[in-house]
Amino acid sequence: MSRDHETPTEADTSHLMASQRITVDELAVHLSAIDLRLRQLARAAELPATPVELADTIDSLRGTASTVRELGERMTTLARIMDGDIPLRPHLPQGDPWGTAALGTDREDFGGPAVIPTQWQLLRLATEGQRDAESGRETTTYPKGMEGVPRSVLLSWESKAAAARRRRERDAAVTREVLLITCERCGAGSGEHCTTAKGWQADQAHVARQREAELRVDERLGYLGDNPVAVHA
Repeated sequence: MSRDHETPTEADTSHLMASQRITVDELAVHLSAIDLRLRQLARAAELPATPVELADTIDSLRGTASTVRELGERMTTLARIMDGDIPLRPHLPQGDPWGTAALGTDREDFGGPAVIPTQWQLLRLATEGQRDAESGRETTTYPKGMEGVPRSVLLSWESKAAAARRRRERDAAVTREVLLITCERCGAGSGEHCTTAKGWQADQAHVARQREAELRVDERLGYLGDNPVAVHA
């Protein structure tokens, strides 16, 4: 079957970006396009071909469009920050460093070092950085603050959302793999769940069977224990 006739899936993202990873600027433009399309749908729904009152749907479309527009505007600001157009404060509110300066440090109050800042940290750093610039205090930019962060760190980093999704995918794969393995403890075969000594079926597999399934899946996916060895494109 030609790929042109395949049903698109959530993982089909290559058309959204010019290279292997999407830029924040590309995110902003796509969100702007979605905002416009939602508002167009709301306008078209005012006069459907078959008369029916769609006021609630129209309001919902316009409300969603407003939310999407806010997201797009935020991504636009972040894109400008990342391009170095907006001055940033060189440190976080509690004085903790970020970017290259955070390498090898720790933050007792908030966990690990902020080598890769969050969007909210960057937006706050920008707000405070603009005030500092107006007052003549020292500022920096995102490119300067991140200069020196090893490329290996940048390439191996993934968002919490990506890590959580890959963990769910891994766990689902283990659940499927368990049923392909014969359990040495209770004798459950392919497609069968483990059973107790009394013959009761259980959702939880015996430890050895579960362990074997996890080892197989982790080897296929590139996991080492609970941690992914490589971040897939």
